Parts: sequence; structure tokens; C-alpha cells
Amino acid sequence: MTTIWAVNFSITKYATTAFEPRAFAGLRVALAAVVLVGLTLATRAPIPPRRVLLKLLAIGVIGHGVYQVLFIEGLSRTRAGNAALIVAASPALIALFGRYSRIERIRGRAIAGLALSFLGVAAIVFGSATAAVGESSMTGTLLICICVLCWTGFTLALQPYAMTMNPLTLATTTIVGGVIPLLLFSAPALARTRWDAIPLQVWPAIFYSSVMAMVVAYLFWYRGVRVLGPTRTAVYANVQPIIALLVAWFTLGEVPTMLQGIGAVTIVSGVFFTRM
Repeated sequence: MTTIWAVNFSITKYATTAFEPRAFAGLRVALAAVVLVGLTLATRAPIPPRRVLLKLLAIGVIGHGVYQVLFIEGLSRTRAGNAALIVAASPALIALFGRYSRIERIRGRAIAGLALSFLGVAAIVFGSATAAVGESSMTGTLLICICVLCWTGFTLALQPYAMTMNPLTLATTTIVGGVIPLLLFSAPALARTRWDAIPLQVWPAIFYSSVMAMVVAYLFWYRGVRVLGPTRTAVYANVQPIIALLVAWFTLGEVPTMLQGIGAVTIVSGVFFTRM
């Protein structure tokens, strides 16, 4: 799961060079929804009661609707490495909000970890503000920060359902909830897309970003939350920014900066202390 999502930052960054970000977001989530609905019907996965179904659809609007738009729009405007590092701070943010919603406890060491994680994010934001023109964007970095807040709310809202429900049912229901408003939002961009002008090498990127990152990896994630618990599952995210930085370096030519290095060390250390 961690490796799939780490590679996806560079894959998505590359794909948005051929697609409008909104068009790509709508296409990506729609393809994933089709695959998940097909798997659900083929395996006859259980359908939740109506009341639970409506709640999961609403949660999906945040996690697969709003989040995906912010993620794609932000990633298209900043470095793939910046986005990966900021997203890596989400476990610390989940711990913070989990504390106030009484889902998790935070002790002294965790508070130090939260401070480190937020300092790391601040280093990334500062680096975006001082980057050369065309290299990064403060707007893109801030959009990624906002999308992390959406992911935090999505994760905390799903936690009680992830512990008891079928992972395939959970993934399918939430993504259907997000794809409907997302397609309405991205419809104008999809209509403007010149499909015959899309290079052939971009289509594997679309497949990876939708099926691998939004079907396979999400099923692994739901399974991890159910079997390992949210805390132990989140710990694996510690290595995600390191993989993402290396992949972006070798595939996109994004040479890691000093501030990215500082951000990586502080964010990963902060998440480590928060989750101990």
C-alpha cells in the first residue's frame, strides 16, 4: 500500500501534463468506482443498511470527492516530493484530532512528535514560497495541506466502520459517494479534453492512478485498519515520503532540496514519536 501510494505522486504529476487536473480527477475516480462496483457485484459483497449506507456516501464525498480535487489541483502546482511530505504528516494530524474526539490518547512524547511534524510541513511551505518560478507553487502546497485535513476527517469518520465492515463494501460505498459530485464538478473539463491527443504512454498512468492507487491500495488500507488497527497501519506511512522523493528524483528529475530534507527528517520523526 505504502509503495503504491508513494509511486502514485510521480505518476499523477506526469499524467496532469496531458490532462486538465479536474478532468484527470474525475476520470481517475470514475474508473476506480467502475472497478469497485464490478468487484462488489461479482463477489456479492454485503450491502450495509440504508442508514449506514447514507452515512458512508456522505463520508465518501469528503474522502473521494473534495479530497481528490484538492489533491490533483495541488499536485499539478507543486513538486511531487512536497505533496508526499505533507501527506506524510497526516498520521500526526489524525492523532491530534483523534485526541479531541476521544478516539486516541496523546501523551508527552506524542505532543513533541506533533510539533516536529508541523515544523516539517512549515519547512515545505516556506520552501514553496521561496522556490524558483515554475519549480513549485505556494498555492499548490496549501491545497495539499487542505486536502490532508479532508483525509484526516475521512479517516476518523471511517474508523468505526473499518473495524467491522467488509473492506470491499466500505471502499465501494465511499467511492460511489465521492464520484457523483466529482463528475459534476469535472464535467466541463472532461468535455474540453481532446481524447485523440492524449499520448499512448499516459494511459498506463491513468490505469495505475485509478485501479492500483484507488482500488488495490485502498483495499490493502482498509484491511490493515481492520487487522492491525489504525495506529499500526499508519506507521507504515513513515517510509512513503522517502520512496516518493526517490521516485520523483529518478522519474521527474526533482532533485531533493535542503528544505525538503529538513522537512522529511522532522515529519517522519514527528510521526514516529506521535505513533509510539
